[in-house]
Amino acid sequence: MKKNTTFWIVIAIILMILITVLFSTIINRMSYEIGKNGIFYTSEDNYFKIIASQENESIIENTIIPYAESQGYEVDVEYSGTLDIIQQLNSGEQYDAVWLSNSIWGYMLNNTVTLSNSKFTNISPIIFGIKKSKAEELGFIGKKIYTQDIVNAISEGKLKFSMSNPTSTNSGASAYLGMLSTLAGNPEVLTKENLNDTKLKENLKTFFSGLERSSGSEDFLEELFLKGDYESVFTYESSIININKKLESQGKEPLYAIYPVDGVSIADSPFAYIDNKDESKKEIFEDIQSYILSDEGQEALIQDGKRTWYGGTNTNVDKKVFNPDWGIDTTQYISPIKYPNTEVIKLALNMYQTELRKPVHIAFCLDYSSSMDGKGISDLKDAMQYVLTLESSKDFIQFSEKDKIDIIPFTGDVHEVWSTTNGTDTDSILNNIYNYRPYGRTALYLAANKALDLLKDEDKDTYNVSVVLMTDGYGNVGTYSDLEKKYREINKEIPIYSIMFGSADEEQLEQIATLSNAKIFDGKEDLVKAFKEVRGYN
Repeated sequence: MKKNTTFWIVIAIILMILITVLFSTIINRMSYEIGKNGIFYTSEDNYFKIIASQENESIIENTIIPYAESQGYEVDVEYSGTLDIIQQLNSGEQYDAVWLSNSIWGYMLNNTVTLSNSKFTNISPIIFGIKKSKAEELGFIGKKIYTQDIVNAISEGKLKFSMSNPTSTNSGASAYLGMLSTLAGNPEVLTKENLNDTKLKENLKTFFSGLERSSGSEDFLEELFLKGDYESVFTYESSIININKKLESQGKEPLYAIYPVDGVSIADSPFAYIDNKDESKKEIFEDIQSYILSDEGQEALIQDGKRTWYGGTNTNVDKKVFNPDWGIDTTQYISPIKYPNTEVIKLALNMYQTELRKPVHIAFCLDYSSSMDGKGISDLKDAMQYVLTLESSKDFIQFSEKDKIDIIPFTGDVHEVWSTTNGTDTDSILNNIYNYRPYGRTALYLAANKALDLLKDEDKDTYNVSVVLMTDGYGNVGTYSDLEKKYREINKEIPIYSIMFGSADEEQLEQIATLSNAKIFDGKEDLVKAFKEVRGYN
């Protein structure tokens, strides 16, 4: 009898194991099938994580995620700046796929990150978009335009432009590398020796002297242009198309696309698998990639202003998207510049940050109210230590000798300002930052007013000016009305960027950002990262 009991116990255990395995398989299959019908259940096998350049957000959100959900996949996408993506992957953060803006950045990955099955998804030339009336005034319509023609117009004070930051975005970096190559005479490949050419540097300094606003992301560059009063932008052809759609819908003058005949940078937007030796993830990747490259996926990219043909010309395009009235020309062969190797790219980015860009005059307004005591003030010191020392050079955002920096600590009032006219000479102001103690209330608006007083008379042809307002609470000294009045009286665009920390009031900061055509950054989780991000905008 005992033997029979043992036998049936063993049989029962085996049956329970088989039922558990079968049940798990059925549930996983259900998540796949039910997901197709719009009801989604999470399964580890169907979870897929992508890190993507910010400019891919619209196509991912509007097209790729709906497709993935229809297949039962749970796709989690994180958007970041191109150079930040490389840093995140190199630091060991785990993802299943990466959608970069340009294949050149993949070569900056270290040997711990293995990419495979990388395929180009679309291309976008990086060109100038100039208000049509301004392009006509400059004589840029109906003739061949060379890069030097644009530099000459800037040198003569006839043209100013906005662009994304070369040290934090692909469009900015690629545009800059294109300028380097064409102004260097289009060498077979750009070398370290080219970067040391004095005439080339002077030409580039002249070019960047025309830069009115710099953006840390392509999306914000579009938003910035639509909200402000600017005459030109240096960005993706697809961005110019999207900007023009919105301008025309608002009854405003569109931009005219200029393609320099001596060379244009091209972004090729590769989508690649990150090989973590997981076959189920690889299958999901291949399915999503196949969809992107399918007729349906490619048509969605076209409607987003991206070219899906590689090289040569295309006369059979949707003229509502690639509108020839905007100067968009798919019948002209584009001469793409050849990108240099990774070492030269890094040297070029560092040269931009330390030598070529227009200097900045920046005022940091730092909250020292009593609520900052403890962790808040410790995090603030760490952030400013990073921003004001050569530690930031690893991210190509360090200050140069030509930069001016003002530090405005505020509590219930604004008592003092710590300044330097040499952005590399910061020991004294760092010492003050470390020794100042939190107390009192939050004079947010008084600090912003003080910053405007310091910047209002600065020559904007010589310096790019901006305010960075960091707070952990609610401004309870001074009023928004006072700040708005002063801002209107100055009648100059001085962006006031804000970094939220602690329990900062987002509504107050949003008002200030809207007033000054600026942006809010979230530093609640990582204040150093927020200060790093805001540096990409000034």
